[in-house]
Amino acid sequence: MKYLAKALRSRYWTPGFDYKKFIVHALSRLGVRDGDIIVLSEKAISVAEGNIVDESKIKPGISARLIARIWMKYIWGYILGILCRLRWRTIYNLRSYPVELGARHKQLVIEKVGPLAALCFGSEGGIDVTNLPYSYASLPLKDPIKTAEEIRDTIRKYLGKNLTVVIVDSDRCYSWRSFCISPRKTFVKGIKSGGIFSYILGNVLRLRSSPTPVAFSGSVMSLEELLKISRIAEKMRGFGAGRDVWEMAKRFETTIDGVTWSMLMRVPHYPIVIMRRVVD
Repeated sequence: MKYLAKALRSRYWTPGFDYKKFIVHALSRLGVRDGDIIVLSEKAISVAEGNIVDESKIKPGISARLIARIWMKYIWGYILGILCRLRWRTIYNLRSYPVELGARHKQLVIEKVGPLAALCFGSEGGIDVTNLPYSYASLPLKDPIKTAEEIRDTIRKYLGKNLTVVIVDSDRCYSWRSFCISPRKTFVKGIKSGGIFSYILGNVLRLRSSPTPVAFSGSVMSLEELLKISRIAEKMRGFGAGRDVWEMAKRFETTIDGVTWSMLMRVPHYPIVIMRRVVD
């Protein structure tokens, strides 16, 4: 199976943005057909729904401080980062991990997901700070299946088309044949959640990496197809303002917590990718 794919450029989805209306308007100009697939960024939806937390207001506990000061700087910076084949730029950044900012972030992860998720370098239970301003972090959707169904119903109501809606997170999942693991919780059958062990195992064994499909609504899709369209959508979408907070700060020539809403508004964003199956 091959696919035609198009990433739809959008303004940055700020809290309160009517993303469902935007999706309908964007699709109305493309001549979508029944059976088309729309792949959406979970983070973009979470931010639009105001599902974000200001980490500057969080008081980190002892565990969070130890994770930030020792685990991230030394265990990840000198051992796990090398074993997991992280880029040297990332390893260098981990060795100078911002302890205070990092401790607040780890405290949020501990409270929302659990201590094991806080041990991850990334893929911390779907909590993300990349492509967000100041000290904000986005949380995973509480009920992504319901969100996917609501978006699909809205499209059907206003455009009269039956599309499949897939919500994807940039956090990695790792697969080998029919075996698939992810550090974060997902609502897709066949993907097992294993926290930090999934991240380390997937990278050390060099398993095939894909963005994580979080939920979908519409036609029946195999796990193999979901992973394939997630990879295609990521390639089409790009990384917005950066792959991580360090890259984002470098782009705007500011500190990690110095990125503003207006800076992000200047960057092209592609939270929507529309896809169509093409049979050989």
